[in-house]
Amino acid sequence: MEYQTIYLILAGIFGLFMAWGIGANDVANAMATSVGSKALTIKQAILIAAIFEFAGAVLAGGEVTSTIRKGIVDADSLAGTPELLIFGMLASLLAAGLWLLIASKKGWPVSTTHSIVGAVVGFAAVGLGMEAVHWEKVGKIVMSWVISPLTSGIIAFLIFQSVQYLILRQKDPLAKAKKWVPMYMFFTAFILTLVTIKKGLKHVGLHISNNEAYLYASVIGALVAIIGAVVIARIKPDPDKDKDFHFYTVEKVFAVLMIVTASGLAFAHGSNDVANAVGPVAAVVSTAKTGLVGSKAPLESWVLLLGGIGIVIGLATYGRRVIATVGEKITHLTPSRGFAAELAASSTIVVASATGMPISTTHTLVGAVLGVGMARGLSAINMNVVRGIFTSWLVTIPAGAALSIVFFYLFKAIFSH
Repeated sequence: MEYQTIYLILAGIFGLFMAWGIGANDVANAMATSVGSKALTIKQAILIAAIFEFAGAVLAGGEVTSTIRKGIVDADSLAGTPELLIFGMLASLLAAGLWLLIASKKGWPVSTTHSIVGAVVGFAAVGLGMEAVHWEKVGKIVMSWVISPLTSGIIAFLIFQSVQYLILRQKDPLAKAKKWVPMYMFFTAFILTLVTIKKGLKHVGLHISNNEAYLYASVIGALVAIIGAVVIARIKPDPDKDKDFHFYTVEKVFAVLMIVTASGLAFAHGSNDVANAVGPVAAVVSTAKTGLVGSKAPLESWVLLLGGIGIVIGLATYGRRVIATVGEKITHLTPSRGFAAELAASSTIVVASATGMPISTTHTLVGAVLGVGMARGLSAINMNVVRGIFTSWLVTIPAGAALSIVFFYLFKAIFSH
């Protein structure tokens, strides 16, 4: 291919831009509940996200990437013209990145998954023909957009109900919090460790049996619970503050728990959503190098690294606006409510990641925050903000598709002669 080097450089730049957009928009969602409930400061949230998003992307990001890279467009329809796939994937990255920049600037929590899937479907349907799109695959992805917020909303509702029943409605909520919160910590660490082992470590070359996986997950869960219990035991009641807000000290206990769930959510998010930036880059790299479409090229590790780095920069430079929308404006969050939302969202994402289904973290988390709000009654939810969020979701797919079609024809005009 005569423009091979240019394609590779453009893929790197646009991939970094898209990963930056994921950091600015989606990671901001993942951290919003922690910051909104005052469990973490912005700086602490960025530090946790940097470590765990990066780890999730690099260790566990391979599974979903193959869906975005190979699942949506029919490779056979491009067999004779591999450069069309390259133009399309470059156009998709640039289109999705640009839309995320606009949305993040406005503080809209849109879905990076929608942006890239819309962009890929847009260029394929118009540039290659409707039959080039695997519509049944797109249908499955669209279904997951309805199922994921519903699932996480229901789980969050149930988790928060359990918190109210076991702790907040008891005679001595602080004593009950010190008793039960380490159990929640065990459960959180157990789920996330299990998925990391089962899904994340495959392409690192470690193969661990089922029994070993459960054993390791139990050990790590127990360690997290013990450390948590030690930290919680040191929290002393503050009678003055408890007078103003009956659960002040109890919420401090939950703030410790939120550090665990925030780390888990960042890892789960990195593993699922890095694919949105990395999938198209990987497709361009393998096609430009081999000249073949859909070839079984291994995912190069620098591509996952690029995704991880871009995500962290995006959050640090631009994440605050979306954090404000999700963390503060939908419903009033305290650490106990934020914890329920985060644990529900990360469980949902982690199961989806394991099945290779690219769901939207944004939808999952907003669904979970709404679920927690519902546990307190409809009046606890700011419906205007929710309407705005839903509108921005609806606009995302057509916006991604339209921009992608424009860029596709632009690249075609520049590089074809």
